[in-house]
Amino acid sequence: MARTPRKWQGARNPSGLKRVRQAERRHAILQPRRSAAKTLVAKAVTVATAQPDSADVATSLSAAISALDRAAKAGAIHPNAAARRKSRLTIKINAATGGVAVVSAGHVSKSTGKAAAAKAAKARIAAGKAVKAKGAQTAAGKARAALSKTTRAEAASAAAPVAETSAAKTTRAKAAPKATAKPATTKAAPKATATKTAAAKTTKAAPKTTAKPAAAKAAPKTTKATKPE
Repeated sequence: MARTPRKWQGARNPSGLKRVRQAERRHAILQPRRSAAKTLVAKAVTVATAQPDSADVATSLSAAISALDRAAKAGAIHPNAAARRKSRLTIKINAATGGVAVVSAGHVSKSTGKAAAAKAAKARIAAGKAVKAKGAQTAAGKARAALSKTTRAEAASAAAPVAETSAAKTTRAKAAPKATAKPATTKAAPKATATKTAAAKTTKAAPKTTAKPAAAKAAPKTTKATKPE
């Protein structure tokens, strides 16, 4: 059984559909830059061919070079392609004007350092986030903001004289000479140190008499002689 061929040959998965949307947005942004560059280049060639001695030749050449630079910076065309097209355009215009070099004003680009560019980018991002978070402001919100701003201004103006007065007092206090009173020195009376004399204690130890016990003399045993019968 034969199968009917698919009619849709494009992307089907989510990532492919997203790429299609990105390409459409990119084309909508970059294509006008390419078209503007081509238009201005063709206009410069036309002016140089029709009116070689006119002052518009330098102006049209400058506009065409600026358009090519902007397109290369945005990514609409490759930087090498922009350089090649500028070179060919300059050669054509010089040939059209009879070999006279046309000095164009050129495009003056601002040169900023990396730190300054990063700081400016952060400021733009912060401002965008603040605007998004704030949302659409109503008339009542604008009135409240104006009232709070006026109140802050009045409070600042009221606090200014007080701050000036306190600053003046501090200045006068610093300018006044400081009187340093020397404390009276009192002489301390010398301390009498009594010498302690240790009394010699004479302890006479009584001689110990050890009485030896008298040896008991054992009485001699008398053995009675038994007479034989």
